[in-house]
Amino acid sequence: MAQTTLSTLANKISPIVQESMFVASETAIMPGLVRTFTVPANSGKVLQVPKFATTSAANVAEGTDLAGSATDVAITPGKSDITLQEAGVMTVLTDMSRNYATGNVVADLGRLFGEAIAKRHDQALTGLFSGFSNSLGAPQDEVTVELLFKAYSTLKSNAVPGPYFGVFHPKAIFNVKKGLTNTFTNPNAGILQNEAMREGYVGRIAGIDIFETSNVVEDSATSVTNAVFSRDALGLAVGENIKIATQRDESLRAEEIVATTVYGVAELHDTYGVKIIGDNQL
Repeated sequence: MAQTTLSTLANKISPIVQESMFVASETAIMPGLVRTFTVPANSGKVLQVPKFATTSAANVAEGTDLAGSATDVAITPGKSDITLQEAGVMTVLTDMSRNYATGNVVADLGRLFGEAIAKRHDQALTGLFSGFSNSLGAPQDEVTVELLFKAYSTLKSNAVPGPYFGVFHPKAIFNVKKGLTNTFTNPNAGILQNEAMREGYVGRIAGIDIFETSNVVEDSATSVTNAVFSRDALGLAVGENIKIATQRDESLRAEEIVATTVYGVAELHDTYGVKIIGDNQL
């Protein structure tokens, strides 16, 4: 069976590629908040990230040899491995659907595929939140501003470099917004309260930039694990962000349209993140 390629059907493919890349960029939150690596072709499917632990210096007397003393240390880096995998989505587009639909089916497919790939990347990363050892909150408990301050203090006490990001499910961060706006009344106490009332944007609290997304993986119908973390807490490796290809099925008078991504995620530094477990109901 003959296959169509990007070079032979460039005019049909390019609208999908352009739309998909735009939507994927606009929809995904997590890739911009974590350490991202680009994996070149033919370089293997496991990305190794060396990790050096912090060391301490000590005072020494003048003329004292450091060799053999407590300050004579061996540097042995650890590592985190990010293994690439594939994810994809496809559909069969018939000639009748493409040629006689009232709308632009190709553009619509591009949007759907772009959103699907973006969501897969985001959910793969938010699914790592539960792996952080530092934990605050409990299932079905409301997330509060106090928990945010505790998360900030936990990271600071571990000498974690900033900036710090907080990613929350919309239903989990709802109680924080409610408290900031005085239960949605009297929004004139300050700038942060006004923004929460006008835009639904929480902003920066306790030195943490707060983001909300429905792509945070829910633990159950009543509980969800959110997180506050530094950029180096999690890693995303990308071999192919999104690729579109087609294959013609002439007897069906249709084309298979396939969107795939090659990516991998991993926790890089466990102490660089704090999971915040909370209620997932309004």
